[in-house]
Amino acid sequence: MAATSNLSVGSARAGTARPVRLKRGEQPAPSTISGFQRWAWRTFGARAGARAPDPVLEENLVKAHMRVRADEYLASVLATTVVVGIATAVVGVGLGIFLLLRGIAILGVPLFFLPVVGVLGTYFGMLSTPGSRAKDRGRKIDRRIGPSMSFISAMSSADVNVDQIFKELGRQKIYGEVAEEAAWITRDTELLGLDILSAIRVGAQRTPSKKFQDFLQGVVTTATSGGLLKPYFLLKAEQFEREHKLETQQRVETMGLLAETFVTVVVAFPLFLVIVIAIFAIIGGGGSFMIDVLWGIVGGMIPISQVGFIFFMYSLAQEMV
Repeated sequence: MAATSNLSVGSARAGTARPVRLKRGEQPAPSTISGFQRWAWRTFGARAGARAPDPVLEENLVKAHMRVRADEYLASVLATTVVVGIATAVVGVGLGIFLLLRGIAILGVPLFFLPVVGVLGTYFGMLSTPGSRAKDRGRKIDRRIGPSMSFISAMSSADVNVDQIFKELGRQKIYGEVAEEAAWITRDTELLGLDILSAIRVGAQRTPSKKFQDFLQGVVTTATSGGLLKPYFLLKAEQFEREHKLETQQRVETMGLLAETFVTVVVAFPLFLVIVIAIFAIIGGGGSFMIDVLWGIVGGMIPISQVGFIFFMYSLAQEMV
């Protein structure tokens, strides 16, 4: 085993010092933040720290692997909100006055509400960003959990220790976020000095994926109850493989249904509507109004519906990658 040196750091939760083991010759690398984040902390750090801790925000930051404290992130949210508020106030009020002076009140008056929309959208949007990133990581973990379980079961069949299995899994970047979760478990064992079961238990609490959480909790339960991990790994690999096939089949069926809907709603129906409205415009009078309706269908309805279907089909296809 390589020689190690100890470094005491503060534990935010326990409030006591915890020894962190580093390999000889290595130095702790602090998390780097941008210049804007440093300015935000200097300016709004006291205000953000005066607020009561938000456990949901802290949990989402950890699950999203955003390496920043909750109070630092909240300071960045406040700073960004202030900057956006000032910018939208200048632009909105300036353009609003300009349009009012030109007699275009229908466009100028709504611009006075632009700062309110910008401030509220920025504040609540940034507060929801960690949760959104955590959910996105959870979906990515679920997409890669099947192949990663096959890797774990293969390593277990070769009688490799559990800590080495997760260490090797963390090095296999092909498994994406699953490898990232495994790397954090290895970090807890080799850097923070936790035993492998405690690190897996912490990893189960930290992961945003329900499937991976159940798997890690099963590892701890099986090991502490005296069971064998090799049959458990094989069973979970078969289970996730079956679930992946069923989910893929469901997505393919959904894409087929959407393709049929696309032909009916986006291709056939607009063409039929255009023909009917054109006939009404020629026979029934009211030509200018009907022409405007036709322009609305051709320039608005058809492109928007096509873009919407393309985006939805692309999202489903990405779930299958």
